[in-house]
Amino acid sequence: MNHVESAPAQPGVVKKVVIAGGGTAGWMAAMTLSTHFGKLLDITLVESEEIGTVGVGESTVPPIVAFHNLLGIDEKHFMTECAATFKVGIWFENWARIGDQYIHPFGRHGQATWMAEFHNFWLHSVAKGSQVNIGEYCYEWLAAMKNRFALRENPRINYAYHFDAALYARYLRKLSEPKGVKRLEGKIKDVRLKNSGDVESLELTDGRLVEGEFFIDCTGFRGVLIEGALKTGFEDWNHWLPCDSACAFQTIVDRPAEPYTACFAHEAGWRWNIPVQHRVGNGVVFCSKYMSDDEARAKLLQDSGGTPVKDPWLIRIKAGRRLKAWNRNVVAFGLASGFVEPLESTSIHMIMTAAVRLAHFFPFGGVNQPMTDRYNELSRYEIERIRDFVCMHYHFTEREDTAFWRHCKSMEIPDSLRQRVDLFRKGGYIYKNDSELFTVDSWISVMLGQRIKPETYHHFAKVNDRELKEYMTKHRAHVAQVVNALPTHADFVKQYCGASASAWNP
Repeated sequence: MNHVESAPAQPGVVKKVVIAGGGTAGWMAAMTLSTHFGKLLDITLVESEEIGTVGVGESTVPPIVAFHNLLGIDEKHFMTECAATFKVGIWFENWARIGDQYIHPFGRHGQATWMAEFHNFWLHSVAKGSQVNIGEYCYEWLAAMKNRFALRENPRINYAYHFDAALYARYLRKLSEPKGVKRLEGKIKDVRLKNSGDVESLELTDGRLVEGEFFIDCTGFRGVLIEGALKTGFEDWNHWLPCDSACAFQTIVDRPAEPYTACFAHEAGWRWNIPVQHRVGNGVVFCSKYMSDDEARAKLLQDSGGTPVKDPWLIRIKAGRRLKAWNRNVVAFGLASGFVEPLESTSIHMIMTAAVRLAHFFPFGGVNQPMTDRYNELSRYEIERIRDFVCMHYHFTEREDTAFWRHCKSMEIPDSLRQRVDLFRKGGYIYKNDSELFTVDSWISVMLGQRIKPETYHHFAKVNDRELKEYMTKHRAHVAQVVNALPTHADFVKQYCGASASAWNP
């Protein structure tokens, strides 16, 4: 059931929820709570049309498909309304060396055994002389290479979405308001606190007061409640993730949309390319110590191609996390809680997991410390593992052509990342804990793509030559058979969820 029947208010019971800020984070929060708690909660969202969406979070990872199912969102309707396309992985270029290319696909390679993951058998085949890319044993890798896609089962092609962030927020609003979410247009002037230190209300610039019992901070990097009012504190990760700026814009292109996000490393960071149905999102992420704003803007305009929709805009970013994602009666979502640059398309994912986590821990009977401690523990573990995965792209490089890459290559990295890489280098071992986003296959794709090579691999994979050849040939042939039968990504999108111009020109 999506809705919970209403209950009479009781002293100390949390019923009035105020979401500060809209955009993707605010409306994902509103949609999650209104869908699953119905009239148990009185939900008000405060946002201003003057404050736009940052717009870099248009690329997602596969768990969003299950999240949409949880909210009862019809996929075809959502994709049509938001001009969305499918995504089966991420293309990386020029990272370990200039000219290098690799894909981080969203699927498994081959077939694992209970004792050894498939990459061990592939490593053994390479030791025996094979030159076949490990991606050829992965449906999603080959689908990306051939620009093919379709919804299918057995085997299922794992996927995520590209979509327009502004259209997505608007879409979630249209779904949330009939569920009882009240939207207030206004800008926050001040945050009023109780004597206890909890947030009591938001004061808007026109003098209105918005009172609540529980608050969700979706005010972006400013963190108006979690930091501005509660002084929660911030752990800066600039020494691990040195890029502190981005420049973004959209273009209109005449080529079919690829089923992957593209990330091209440049002399002081990287550039993204995210295709949706009506345009392409483009951006340059850079470190201001090694590239000026004007240089970044010029690079973006020169390298992106296509016809600009509007002039590029500059965004200052700050990698790190709040010391507490949940402090007193405020929980922070999205950029207000922490930020890891969108190299692996995790920004919207962390909003989604925050919303689901809050639904699990929602303080109907009042906020208590064990609950907030556990929420913060899970939030911290999640973002730190994502930080490690993104940091790996920068540090494990052979590039020394610019000061930026020399810095990345020589910088210290988190101990948690060092331990994972050492495990792989010494014995080909990779693991995934239950609460982590990135799979064994994600780690193997990026480690190999960054030229991290193991000294050995699991002994179980050292089968005889005939068995090895049969095992590898069978999986490779089946992947090719399945993918070659798929339609092109562009044809499938047009047939399944083709959007009209009214989707982006309402």
